[in-house]
Amino acid sequence: MPTPEPSGLATTVQASERRPALALLPVAATFSFYLLPASWQEHTLVQFAPQLLAYLALGLWATHNRPLLPLLGLCPNGLQSGLRWGLVTGLGLGGLNTLLILYALPAMGFDIAFLKNTPHARIPLAIMLPWFILCIAVVVEINFRGFLLGRLASLESRVFGRSLTLYPSPLALFLSALTFSFDPFMVTTFQHLHWIGIWDGPVWGAIRLRTNNLSIPIVAHAVEVMVMYSAVRAALL
Repeated sequence: MPTPEPSGLATTVQASERRPALALLPVAATFSFYLLPASWQEHTLVQFAPQLLAYLALGLWATHNRPLLPLLGLCPNGLQSGLRWGLVTGLGLGGLNTLLILYALPAMGFDIAFLKNTPHARIPLAIMLPWFILCIAVVVEINFRGFLLGRLASLESRVFGRSLTLYPSPLALFLSALTFSFDPFMVTTFQHLHWIGIWDGPVWGAIRLRTNNLSIPIVAHAVEVMVMYSAVRAALL
């Protein structure tokens, strides 16, 4: 496991952070989605609503906090370790999840043929690999691990009155991973495969909390998806 970066979560900036409760907005929107009538859930805009609210909340939160990048875990001096540890994590998770998708799930009777018709499958290979996947990894990790998990960890430390250095924020880690896995667009697009986020999210989140280096989850996310996308595309298309 990489060592914490100098600008770790337990900083004076983090302690004086303002409006961390804005992170509860996309959490509430995500789980409220499943209370809507089925006909409403079919609309793409409704499926995207929790993520749109997340970016709105991030923007509002950003207007109240400075310096911004360390709070999100974006540290220039963390790029080298981000590439190294992100590559290792991404290859490991990518290989494991590829075996699960191509072999374990079909053996248990789950259909994966629907992956041929996802929006990602219709994007030209030269655009999807690696550029689009990398862009998705950056945006998603800033949202879910940079903003959402970081703010939930800040809220948890305030509620329990414990230092973020000594307290690993298990509630924040669990809630952010659950929100990530049950994101409406992810569930609609990837169907039963959205459960992969239940173990991917805690791995990426634990690294982010341990190091406050968001570069590691970004690289891990990108590498993992590239591995799975390439293998599944070769097997199905």
